[in-house]
Amino acid sequence: MKLIFLGPPGAGKGTQALGVSSKLKVPHISTGDMLRAAVKNQTPTGLAAKQFMDAGRLVPDAVLIDMVRERLSMDDCRNGYLLDGFPRTVDQAEALEEISPPDAVVNIAVPDGKLLERLAGRRVCGKCMGTFHISKLNDERICPVCKSELIHREDDKPETITRRLKVYREQTAPLIGYYESKGKLRTVDGDNRPEDVLLSILASLE
Repeated sequence: MKLIFLGPPGAGKGTQALGVSSKLKVPHISTGDMLRAAVKNQTPTGLAAKQFMDAGRLVPDAVLIDMVRERLSMDDCRNGYLLDGFPRTVDQAEALEEISPPDAVVNIAVPDGKLLERLAGRRVCGKCMGTFHISKLNDERICPVCKSELIHREDDKPETITRRLKVYREQTAPLIGYYESKGKLRTVDGDNRPEDVLLSILASLE
């Protein structure tokens, strides 16, 4: 099955993508992972992307689309894929229709208030890379796994979260209407326990 995950920052796309890809036996492909792998493997599109990344600029659509085409042509995608972070715009979605059209698009919906609460309370360990929420920590400064210092990332601070949600609404939310018009959209309530959200996603795909 070919899947796309949509949802605002903090909706839990990454967590749910891991569960769904494991259940359906298809690779979970995130834009960030794809970019890093292409750069590391020095593929033609990876080298092109690196020039923009090194200059601190956004990777253009044309390069990103070529990278997706390159990734989806790999053997592990023969039975499907789960894209997380692509497409981000309707133009990218139309390009994907030409490369390998998705069978379904899962939109994980979470109220803005909950997203702010989730992201503002998120802490990341710089050593073991674990992600935690302050509501589950005895000490929000110390990693419960390796005892290293926890980091409150800049993009998880309230003012940055507000900007990220604004960009999402402006650029990515139109994809909901795009895929709804194609009859491919499956919206699930992401304001539940992660295990319940996973069950809802799987049920929506049956």
